[in-house]
Amino acid sequence: MAVETLALGFVFIVSLFGLVFSIYLANYVMKQDSGTPAMQEIASAIKQGGEAFIKRQYTTILLLAIVAALLLFGVYYYTGQKDHAVKTAVAFIVGSVLSAIAGIVGMAISVRANLRTASAAKTSLGKALTISLRGGAVSGFLVVALSLLGVAGLYYLFGANPQETPFLIVGFGFGASFVALFAQLGGGIYTKAADVGADLVGKVEAGIPEDDPRNPAVIADLVGDNVGDCAGRGADLFESTAAENIGAMILGVALFPVFGVNGVLFPLVARAFGLLASAVGILVVKPNEKDDPMKALNKGYYVALLLAIVGFFISTKLLLNNIWFFYAGLVGIGLSLVFVYITIYYTHHTHRPVKGIAEASKTGPATCIIEGIAVAFENTGLPVIAISLALFLSYYFGVSSGVEHGGLYGTAVATMGMLATAAYILAMDTFGPITDNAGGIIEMSKAPEAVRKRTDRLDSVGNTTKALTKGYAIGSAALAAFLLFSAYLDEVAKLTGTGFASVDIAKVPVFIGAMLGGMLVFVFAAFAIRAVGKTASCIINEVRSQFKNKNIMKGTVKPDYARCVDITTKGALANMVLPGLLAIFFPIIVGVVLKAEAVAAFLMVGTITGVLLATVLNNGGGAWDNAKKYIEAGAHGGKGSEAHKAAVVGDTVGDPFKDTAGPSLHVLIKLLATITLVLAPLFI
Repeated sequence: MAVETLALGFVFIVSLFGLVFSIYLANYVMKQDSGTPAMQEIASAIKQGGEAFIKRQYTTILLLAIVAALLLFGVYYYTGQKDHAVKTAVAFIVGSVLSAIAGIVGMAISVRANLRTASAAKTSLGKALTISLRGGAVSGFLVVALSLLGVAGLYYLFGANPQETPFLIVGFGFGASFVALFAQLGGGIYTKAADVGADLVGKVEAGIPEDDPRNPAVIADLVGDNVGDCAGRGADLFESTAAENIGAMILGVALFPVFGVNGVLFPLVARAFGLLASAVGILVVKPNEKDDPMKALNKGYYVALLLAIVGFFISTKLLLNNIWFFYAGLVGIGLSLVFVYITIYYTHHTHRPVKGIAEASKTGPATCIIEGIAVAFENTGLPVIAISLALFLSYYFGVSSGVEHGGLYGTAVATMGMLATAAYILAMDTFGPITDNAGGIIEMSKAPEAVRKRTDRLDSVGNTTKALTKGYAIGSAALAAFLLFSAYLDEVAKLTGTGFASVDIAKVPVFIGAMLGGMLVFVFAAFAIRAVGKTASCIINEVRSQFKNKNIMKGTVKPDYARCVDITTKGALANMVLPGLLAIFFPIIVGVVLKAEAVAAFLMVGTITGVLLATVLNNGGGAWDNAKKYIEAGAHGGKGSEAHKAAVVGDTVGDPFKDTAGPSLHVLIKLLATITLVLAPLFI
C-alpha cells in the first residue's frame, strides 16, 4: 500500500499545482493593460452577454443533472446494488459540478483576456500572443487538474478495495459527459447561429466588413466564440480526460494479478506527468515581433511533447516496469502529432484541399459547397488509417509485454499517451476565441489599421489551433472508444460472472442494436445542425429589420446589440434540450429492450460512425472557413468579389458542421460509452 499512497500523493500534489498554476496565469492576464474606454465598452458588452448566457445555460443543466442523479440512484437501488447507489450518484454529481466549474471559470477568464490581448496588440504582437495563450491556458490547466483531482479524490474516498473502486467512480465520467453534452450543444448552437446571421446579412447582403460595429449581430458573434469554443470545448476535454482515466483504470483491474494496484493508478500518474510537461511548454513560449506566431506555439507544444515522453518513461518504469507499455504510450503520443499534421493539411490555406475549395468558389456557391463536401468525405481516410495503425501497434506492444490481457492494456496506455499534453492543446484551442474577440474589439473601437493587422495574424493562427484541437479531440475519442468498449465488456463480466468475450452480430437483437447506434449519430447531428439554422433565421430577420434604419448604416445610430444576444441565447437554450435528451435516453431504451450484448454492438457501431462523421464535419467546416479567409487575404479577387461571396456561403454551411455538430459528436461518442458503463446493471 506504500506505492498506492505515494502514487496518489503525487497525483494530488500535481493536481493542486495545476490549480495554483491556473491562478498564477489568471493573475498575470488580469494585471495587463485593459485598453482604451472604447475598447472597454465593447469588451464589457461581450462579457455581459457571455455571463448572462452561461448563467441561464448552467441553470438549465443543473436542473437536468439533479433529475439524472436521482434516476441513477434509482437504477442502482432497483437492480439490488444498494451499496453502490449512493456512491454512483455522488460520483455523478461531483463530475457534473467540476465539469461546470472548469467551463465557467475558463470562459470568465477568456472574456477578460480578449480585452487585454487587444490592448497589447497596439504595441506588440509577441505580448498579445503571450497574454492570449496564457489566458487560454487557465482553462486548459483547470480542466485537466480538476479532472485528475476528481477521479483521484473519489478513488481515495471509495478506496477500500482497489479492484472494486474504479467501477464505483464511473458515475464521475457520466456526470462529466452529461454536462459536456449540453454545454457543447448550447454553446455550439449559440456561436454558429450568431456567426451565420452576422455573415450572411453583413458580408453578403450589406457588403460591410467582419466585426463592423454597424452589424447588430456582431456582439452576439463575439460572445459565441467564448461560450462555444471556451466553455463548450473545456467541458468536452474535461469529460475526455475523466472518462478515459476511468476506463483505463478499469482495464488495470484485469491486470491486478500482475501489477497489483500499480496498473490501476498508472493512468493517473501518467496524466499528472503530462500536466507538468504542459506547464513547462506554456512558459517557454516567448515570441518576438518577427516570428511566425504558429512557430512560437509549436515550440511550446514540442517541448511539452518531449517532456511528456520523459514523464511517460518514468511512470512506466516505476509502476509497470515493462518497456513494452512505454512503447504503447509512444504510439499514442505519436498519434496526437500525426493528427496535428493531418488537420493542418486539410484545413490550412497553403495546401491543396483549401486551395481547391477557393478555386471552386470562382464559379459560385454550388461548386464551392460541392468541393467542400468532397474534401470533407476525403479527409476521413488518413485519420482512420492513423487510428487503425495506432490501435494495432499499441495492442501488439501490449501483447509483446508477455502479460495476460496486455494487448487491451496497451491500447489504454496509448490513449493516456495521446492525452498527455491535453492541457497545452486546450490552451491553444482557447487561444483562438480570445484572439478572435481581440480582433473584433480592435475593429469596433476603430483602432489603427496596423493594430488590426496584428490581431488578424493572431486570429488566423487561432483558426488553425481550433481546428487542431478538434482533430486532437476526435483522435483521442477514437482511441478511447476501444478502451471504453473493453471497459464495458469487463463491467458486464463482473456483474454476470461470465459476460461475453465477443459480440455476435449475427444475432438479430445485436444486429438491430448496431444499426440503431449508427442511426443515432446521424439523427443527433441533424438536430444539432437544424438548431443552428432555426436560430440563425431569427438572427437574420432581426439584423435585416434593424438595417432598415438608414442611420445605423450611416454609423450615426448604434444598433441594438442586446436584442440579438437575447434572441441567440433563447434559441440556443431551447434547441439544445431535444438532441441532448435523445442522446441520453436512446441508449437506455436500447439496453432495456435489447439487453447487454445489443448495447455492446450499439456502442461500437455508434462510436465508429460518430468518429467518421465528426471527422467529416470538423475538417470539412474548417476547410470552408479557411478557403473564405484565403480569398479575403487577396486570392481570386479578394473581399467583395463573386468568389468571396460564394466562399462566405460555403463557410456558413460549414459553420454548424465544425463548431456545433462535429464537436458535439465528440461528446456523444464518450457519452454513449459512459452511460452504458454506468447503467450496465440495468441491461443484464
